[in-house]
Amino acid sequence: MPKVLRPHPQVYPLRLYGDPVLRRKAVPVADPSAPVTVPSFEPVSLRRFAHSLLETMFEARGVGIAAPQVGLSQRLFVAVEYEDDEEENEGQDKPLRSKALREFVMVNPVLTVLNKKKDAQLTEGCLSIPNIYEEGVKRNRAVRVDYLDLDGQPRSVEAEDYLARVFQHEIDHLNGVLFLDHLPASITDEYRKELSALQRQAKANLKELEG
Repeated sequence: MPKVLRPHPQVYPLRLYGDPVLRRKAVPVADPSAPVTVPSFEPVSLRRFAHSLLETMFEARGVGIAAPQVGLSQRLFVAVEYEDDEEENEGQDKPLRSKALREFVMVNPVLTVLNKKKDAQLTEGCLSIPNIYEEGVKRNRAVRVDYLDLDGQPRSVEAEDYLARVFQHEIDHLNGVLFLDHLPASITDEYRKELSALQRQAKANLKELEG
């Protein structure tokens, strides 16, 4: 008997630390006009998927999210530039969408470093590793991202400082890399208990999705 797929959601369940999809290198989007299928959910257009990915990001009060974080191992991420530094928005009740200056949907992004000077001062976190935030992740100060938009048209955007960090973080996700991977083991070991709990939750979530 074929498995019944769930209806396309407005907000996807987040894949958590320990979920194997977060460690896979995502494959390029072959055709932006073709439907995509998030495991356990009905196929939808890439545009509709991107809309739900943005809604998932806003719901989780994030500044960016990559397709693998909801289970789709394809090279696409969304991000937002807010009026204020994103750190000031953490935990507030005001809808983040109301503070968005620019929304980005990047298909098959390619990153070029424009300024190799590293910045490790800003705090970094991840929607797939909730409640863990650390300084010390070294990111390039300025980058350019070349990508396709949802119409398959080539685009390019340059970013500095915080937004450059966001883009690098999300492209890491497409390569199976998490922000904790950039930190010394002495720091990540401090979160051993929390990470073990996330792994157990990730396993339970997968079981529920596949059920």
